[in-house]
Amino acid sequence: MKTFLCFPKDTPSNITEIITELGYETKCTDEFDLFTDVESPEGFLGVLVTAGQNEQKAIDLCREIRSRETPLSPVILVVQLGLMSKLDQLDDLFDECIIEDATAQEIKFRIIRSLKRFGKNLNSPVISYGPLALNLETYQAVVEKKPLDLTYMEYELLRFLVQNPGKVFTRDTLLTRVWGYEYFGGARTVDVHIRRLRAKLGEEHAGLIETVRSVGYRFGRIHW
Repeated sequence: MKTFLCFPKDTPSNITEIITELGYETKCTDEFDLFTDVESPEGFLGVLVTAGQNEQKAIDLCREIRSRETPLSPVILVVQLGLMSKLDQLDDLFDECIIEDATAQEIKFRIIRSLKRFGKNLNSPVISYGPLALNLETYQAVVEKKPLDLTYMEYELLRFLVQNPGKVFTRDTLLTRVWGYEYFGGARTVDVHIRRLRAKLGEEHAGLIETVRSVGYRFGRIHW
């Protein structure tokens, strides 16, 4: 599995969780030289540097990575909104910039875009579970090879569930992870989309999405 090297050790969890959802591992560290000691630069998919409260250290780290003979690419800089005005003179130090509290969709888009730009999106674009298959590049979904007519958010919800089989998610968690941190809709939004997904999966496969009473929803069989 391909790995993102993340600085510092307390990289925002909302970003590392999205990297995991995309099928990649994260190695978080406070030690700058770890990636030269543990694994060659070619062994990592890229570097994610979070400025946090120490903007200068993050910028210096990006500069040091760029100075390497074989720099890690892409270099993704995660910043708080207040730092944005300072980046005009520094855009040669990183390949992509993400606002720390951006929506999940935007974070995901920017990570995927940076990988594709460097030809590093090496994971299979298709994920599947039983008779269900989703193409992550074309946003198509099929069940028993029959196309499903899904809206964008229906697809995103189904994709998230398929990538996390057997796990139970509350409605609030699904709102945060699928719709994004800035979405203000209520839990009923999740129920409506689940109902529509079950209808489109058909009676035979609607049971793939299980209601866990008083908790939320689970996709697929539970694994002990």
